[in-house]
Amino acid sequence: MLLMPRPMLRRHCLMELVWLEDFEALAEYGSFVRAADARHITQPAFSRRIRSLENWIGVDLFIRTPQGATLTEAGRHILASAQDAASRLYRIRAEAQEVAGTAAKTLQFAATHSLSFTFFPRWIRSAEKGAPIEAVRLDSHSMATCEQMLVHGHVQFLLCHRHPDVPPRLPADQFVSKEIGRDILLPLAGGSTQFDSLPETLPYLAYTDESGLGRIVSHRLQGKEAFLHLKPLFSSHLAAVLMSMALENKGVAWLPKSLTEQEILDARLHRALDQSWDIPLEIHLTRPVAPLSPYAEAFWAGLQ
Repeated sequence: MLLMPRPMLRRHCLMELVWLEDFEALAEYGSFVRAADARHITQPAFSRRIRSLENWIGVDLFIRTPQGATLTEAGRHILASAQDAASRLYRIRAEAQEVAGTAAKTLQFAATHSLSFTFFPRWIRSAEKGAPIEAVRLDSHSMATCEQMLVHGHVQFLLCHRHPDVPPRLPADQFVSKEIGRDILLPLAGGSTQFDSLPETLPYLAYTDESGLGRIVSHRLQGKEAFLHLKPLFSSHLAAVLMSMALENKGVAWLPKSLTEQEILDARLHRALDQSWDIPLEIHLTRPVAPLSPYAEAFWAGLQ
């Protein structure tokens, strides 16, 4: 398909920062409906903003088909630059506010839900090490949303589970991480659910695509669904929701040990499969390679 440059508009318009964020969302989701939902706006309004960006640049950035939207060559070429530009602009604002004293020295984290409830409170207390942290802002979301918040510069750090074979959806040359803990995904079921041997079908409580744990579990189970006779029964991006379903004896879910320790001790959850199906996890704190505020840089340097 030959894509022609757009004719330059007679009336000049100002490019809006949200257009870059919309562009990144559509590049990630490949669907106007899903991207608009992730951006919390209506699909027609989202489409108009994408068209406005294309008009401002002067070329088509997406090939539109009934199946969705894919990046043109021009779109692929500018994607990394667009991500970097948005992130830099937000960092400039945060640094200016900090230097001017109009913003508190705040550490800004995005964390996946399961780590927000369990790991983060203990870890941030230990990270102070006698040097009190002035202020902390924690945003708890799905992995997909947390990644976008970090890319866009809305937060300084991303706290999430990682697996060596399943890298995050972040430009590898723009972000760096430190391992700050360990966890493990256990195949668990409710205390009154019995799995003496593999049944004909194993009711499966699954993560959705936007879940980072879901990416890891999908990688581990790839090609093994038939062997386990998995029958997807329910899905959510929230490990806590899957845990509640497992507690009601609805099926098997791979759940973080950090989230389920008390339920296992109380025998409300038990192992549904042997240890060969456990999935070891690392807990990482990720930040941009580009400089952060002096306060955030000092915090990062102090981490062991």
